[in-house]
Amino acid sequence: MAIIKHGNNALANVTAFPSAVSTGKPVLISTATASSSASIEFTSGIDSTYDVYQFEFIDIHPATDNANFSFQTDTGTNTNYNQTITSTYFASYHTEDGSTAALQYVTGQDQAQGTGFQTLVDAVGNGNDESCSGTLQIFQPSSSTFVKHFIARSHGYNGSDYSTDLFCAGYINTATAITRVQFKFSSGNTDSGIIKFYGVG
Repeated sequence: MAIIKHGNNALANVTAFPSAVSTGKPVLISTATASSSASIEFTSGIDSTYDVYQFEFIDIHPATDNANFSFQTDTGTNTNYNQTITSTYFASYHTEDGSTAALQYVTGQDQAQGTGFQTLVDAVGNGNDESCSGTLQIFQPSSSTFVKHFIARSHGYNGSDYSTDLFCAGYINTATAITRVQFKFSSGNTDSGIIKFYGVG
């Protein structure tokens, strides 16, 4: 059996892709910087250009101790931010003194066809060195056929002085295109922090 070999076919040898070919590399769309902000909104750039939209939230610091950092979405030019969500939420945690560590499902932070803001990081401390960071991905937000899946992975400095590793996922139960995303704390302002907004794929 003849073996056909193609020269120079290693990915490392590819110097450029045609413009229509996606490399899967994140493309920065915009950056928002909080400063005593009641909420942080992204109201443009969410369309059919990319398959996945990714938000990286970096050192988000609350004004109020033990507040939950959360998100919601909306459609068209609506600003109610009350889309129906079904989600899961579980966490691992470890106290600073090493006395307690656990992995558990957190029923108080999930939703079953709820319209509230979805918690990404619960009980973030407001001490000078306390904050939360993580990533939220929303898949095919412009689909007019399917629900909108999302996955979040985050870490928080809890107000009771322990590390929390957080996993949240679910779907926004609408076949209407999602066009805007809002982030905020459950109580008080976001004193400081950065959210970077990317398109992927």
